[in-house]
Amino acid sequence: MLLVLVGAIGVQSSAAIAIGLFDALGVLGTSSVRMVIAAVILLAVFRPALRGRTGREWTGIVLYGVAMAAMNGFLYLSLGSLPLGVATTIDFLGPCLVALAASRRPREGLLAVAALIGVGLIAGFGGPFDSLGLLFAALAGASFGLYTLLAARVGQSKGGLSSVALSVVVAAILMLPFSVPAVPLLQPQHLLPLLASALLGTALAFTVDTMAGRLTSARVLGVFFAFDPVVGTVIGTLFLGQLLTPVAVGGIVLVVAAGAGIVWSAGDRRSR
Repeated sequence: MLLVLVGAIGVQSSAAIAIGLFDALGVLGTSSVRMVIAAVILLAVFRPALRGRTGREWTGIVLYGVAMAAMNGFLYLSLGSLPLGVATTIDFLGPCLVALAASRRPREGLLAVAALIGVGLIAGFGGPFDSLGLLFAALAGASFGLYTLLAARVGQSKGGLSSVALSVVVAAILMLPFSVPAVPLLQPQHLLPLLASALLGTALAFTVDTMAGRLTSARVLGVFFAFDPVVGTVIGTLFLGQLLTPVAVGGIVLVVAAGAGIVWSAGDRRSR
């Protein structure tokens, strides 16, 4: 839970930083350049070996990279027209559906539904939102669901964190059509925000999410990702001027309670 919370703080802080670069580098330019920076950092830290990996392991690495690229690209496109809390709430629908699909008892399913309701309260649905932004957020959610499944698969594989580095390289390669045109637009004042965004939202977040995937199932991991809209709403309030309402506070309490409940339920089942 703490690992996923750290990852959520990293992702949402990174998004708040990156939004300030959209005008200069473009939405996809910002997302892709930070992915390249993160790939270089992770390669330097983990120095992953290319040999000795099975075909199944390489399949997981490539699919994880595809999910990373799609999730980041679509989420950032949605942030171009949606508030951070709304975008991350819709994004969370993917892992929440993973949790629902993998539930084995009605109680766990009800807790996952409660988490989803809480996320809805946090976002405060009811205002007129851009339809294309909603579509991008939904596509980000679908990618996030795949990411949730693969975080557990890659995290529990023999390669572990070195495989994560290779997955980020795959994501960076897929996003080269957007990062290459953005390079000539870079100015010295962009470098520090890009580095901070890459470290927090990509290198750190993907690493801790995969570590969490080694420790638990995709179902529990999916519910823990409810931290993302919670943290996104808080950071949106602090840095983007989106004030929390009493309904949003109630949603935060509901999400946290539901997440704790599903972990307790899963642990209770394993102990029998």
